[in-house]
Amino acid sequence: MRDLKTAGVRIRDWNMKTILKNNPICAIMRNVPTEKAVSYAKAVYRGGIKMFEVAMNTPEGARQIGMLRSEFGDSAYVGAGTVIDKERCQAAKEAGAQFFLTPNAAVVTLSYCREHAIPLLPGVLTPTDVGVCLDYGYHIMKLFPAGDMPMSYIKSLKGPFDGTEYVAVGGVSPENIGDFFKAGFIGVGIGSNLIPKEMVERGAWDEASERIAQLYEQVRVWR
Repeated sequence: MRDLKTAGVRIRDWNMKTILKNNPICAIMRNVPTEKAVSYAKAVYRGGIKMFEVAMNTPEGARQIGMLRSEFGDSAYVGAGTVIDKERCQAAKEAGAQFFLTPNAAVVTLSYCREHAIPLLPGVLTPTDVGVCLDYGYHIMKLFPAGDMPMSYIKSLKGPFDGTEYVAVGGVSPENIGDFFKAGFIGVGIGSNLIPKEMVERGAWDEASERIAQLYEQVRVWR
């Protein structure tokens, strides 16, 4: 049975808000080959993005989290994505993930993160999802898949759920990223659109860093 004693209380948001304040873009690493994971992340880091999500359904995802934590220490935030069951929660925690993300309002993850004081960006799409997250004390959420919804949708959610904030994930690209910030999102997550596949395949890391630096500068202007 859900414990509603913390309903409406922001039990973890201060930490997630701190992370997002200076990191408006999260680089989503899903199915990046393990042998290229550190090089990929370093290229992203040099471009100015210092927040990473490694999807836990990526082969060796937990190992990649550990690799990035060793590489960057406290100079970057490394989180675990697609953390939708207890097994992934435990594996991500053991790997050293500094925060979790989910694609949905996964009650098991909401409970686990509250119990273990782990910052969480829970995924929502519907008003019901938002209500569940608020019951657990989370006011900052990940709207997924944001690219499939009209830009006005965030305003519709904020109407009845005042005090909530959202990060856009799903369908975000360098071409439309500005639209999300203009619509009121406090951050975005970008996956395969961040570094083109052909750049990854040929290891064009300097070129990738330049591309990301240009994007990051644009986001600074929009914010």
